[in-house]
Amino acid sequence: MKKSDFYFDLPKELIAQDPLEDRSASRLLLLDKNTGAVSHRVFRQITEYLRPGDCLVLNNTKVIPARLLGQREKTGGHVELLLLKRRQDDVWETLVKPGKKCRPGARISFGDGLLTAEVLETVEEGNRLVRFTYDGIFEEVLDRLGEMPLPPYITHKLQDKNRYQTVYAKYEGSAAAPTAGLHFTQSLLDQITEMGVETAYVTLHVGLGTFRPVKEENVLEHHMHSEFYQVTDEAAQKINRVKEKGGRIICVGTTSCRTVESAADENGIVRPGCAQTDIFIYPGYRFKVLDGLITNFHLPESTLVMLVSALAGREHVLAAYREAIRERYRFFSFGDAMFIADFS
Repeated sequence: MKKSDFYFDLPKELIAQDPLEDRSASRLLLLDKNTGAVSHRVFRQITEYLRPGDCLVLNNTKVIPARLLGQREKTGGHVELLLLKRRQDDVWETLVKPGKKCRPGARISFGDGLLTAEVLETVEEGNRLVRFTYDGIFEEVLDRLGEMPLPPYITHKLQDKNRYQTVYAKYEGSAAAPTAGLHFTQSLLDQITEMGVETAYVTLHVGLGTFRPVKEENVLEHHMHSEFYQVTDEAAQKINRVKEKGGRIICVGTTSCRTVESAADENGIVRPGCAQTDIFIYPGYRFKVLDGLITNFHLPESTLVMLVSALAGREHVLAAYREAIRERYRFFSFGDAMFIADFS
């Protein structure tokens, strides 16, 4: 299986730069995972394709304002620091630019000294471990100084931090949003619940590894970075009960999909607990839990396109993407959505 098998040509102007004013006004492409048939709707019409007894699985992780802009204390040179993972207390694994100028011992100042960081060591893939020093509560300082870590293909400045959060975001820890969930309003979720559709919340803290490009031409040689996930007793019981009764498990986003598939045993029973997952889902994978997927449109040759292709078939997915491009759908994080299921 080759990386180039998942390539498609995307016009740059179709990359969404700003969120829509109304989250649920995004377009929705319906893709039948068995036949490849495609139709077009508006996202809020998703209620017409959900059934009483289904279960929506949503990732309630919360994005932290993980992008910090500062200066090296000795030279005043500009530094961009991205928080990746908290190792212990005030020690974080970070991505630093320019990395060559930030060797162990370097000190960086943010917000005129409200927050300082000392580089401790260089770790895997050139990331830096840094120790922060500050007065007060770290999260409050970060909220004041930090920016949302938008993907590099978004060049516009985000006016409202909350637009890069789902309305149900709860547990802080992500370096990127689970973007399929951005289309839901609380009103739409209430409507879905009133229909008799269950909602189960899981947590997977999204790391940048999910979005790193596949470098190897042989897909099977790609190594996924691990991410923390948690499935509560309540969520596991709800998913298992719906599955047992013949309802569909519909994951909102690839992160929810990866969570339930990681937490399930060979019989498809979801087990509660916390763990790290580096699951890599690509064509040939047999889904143990998931029946349908609500997702955004992903980058060419990415692991996320491979995951979607595992569910609906590479040919069907690439044909649907070509149709979306013809119809001028908006792509990536602030873009439109796709619902993949059996619509027969």
